[in-house]
Amino acid sequence: MSLAEKQCVPCRGGVPPLRGEELQNLKSQVNGWDVIREHHLSKTYTFPDFQKALDFVNRVGAIAEQQGHHPDLHLSWGKVQIETWTHKIDGLTESDFILASKIDRVAPQ
Repeated sequence: MSLAEKQCVPCRGGVPPLRGEELQNLKSQVNGWDVIREHHLSKTYTFPDFQKALDFVNRVGAIAEQQGHHPDLHLSWGKVQIETWTHKIDGLTESDFILASKIDRVAPQ
């Protein structure tokens, strides 16, 4: 099953964040996302104007609400930067990669 077909699982804490090889394996399944200091994922999308960037932010917001997993969204003219991590454990879980994959599905090609 691909990451985009899975559902984010709420983190209740008490689990260690992913590290090393586990992170690299999941990173290989999402295109263009950077793993920053083994702590969070980051990706920047570009658009021809503000409205298209805003429309994308709204699509990402709908996914985040549906999944119960909320990224940080940074909107500016023609650009959206997204950062995600699991705040409960202050690091990355599989759910962060699932969310990244779902976001990529609604991104313009």
